[in-house]
Amino acid sequence: MAEGRGRQEIGPIVSSAHLADGALPVLSELEFGLILASNAFDRWMVRCMTAAGEPGCAAIDVLVLHSVAHRQRPKRLGDLCSVLGVEDTHLVIYAIKKLEKRCLVKSTRAGKEKLIAATDKGLETCLKYRAVREALLVDSVRGLGLDPAATSAVAATLRALSGHYDQAARAAASL
Repeated sequence: MAEGRGRQEIGPIVSSAHLADGALPVLSELEFGLILASNAFDRWMVRCMTAAGEPGCAAIDVLVLHSVAHRQRPKRLGDLCSVLGVEDTHLVIYAIKKLEKRCLVKSTRAGKEKLIAATDKGLETCLKYRAVREALLVDSVRGLGLDPAATSAVAATLRALSGHYDQAARAAASL
């Protein structure tokens, strides 16, 4: 029993106790948090896009649309995959085709390269998405009183960890 609390200490919340038994148990706790956050974020993007007037999009479709609309400059397929950390280009190609059918993006050629740009409808949809996000998510998260510098540090840590996971994935692929 935990001293002074009258209840048993149950330890960290993890999805796989056999992984938490290793040399860095806190990593399993972090991974479980990432799993939950990733799934919640995917659900959020899909439902926010539906509320913005584009039902039936997958999370990857939403990510691609926002990336294509970023700074309103056409993007190359390879750059989209790189920025999003997507190894399988077919996933992004399929998302682009779906977005083209919805008239949210358009493809053009610059020599041998295919460039993808947001259409006016795509940019308008991104703005509707932003409005829904501001109303339903930003205001409630702001209420948590998170320190902007600490939140930015968490984001930087997650980006750094992604590099370690990518390196470990490359090493695992060579086994």
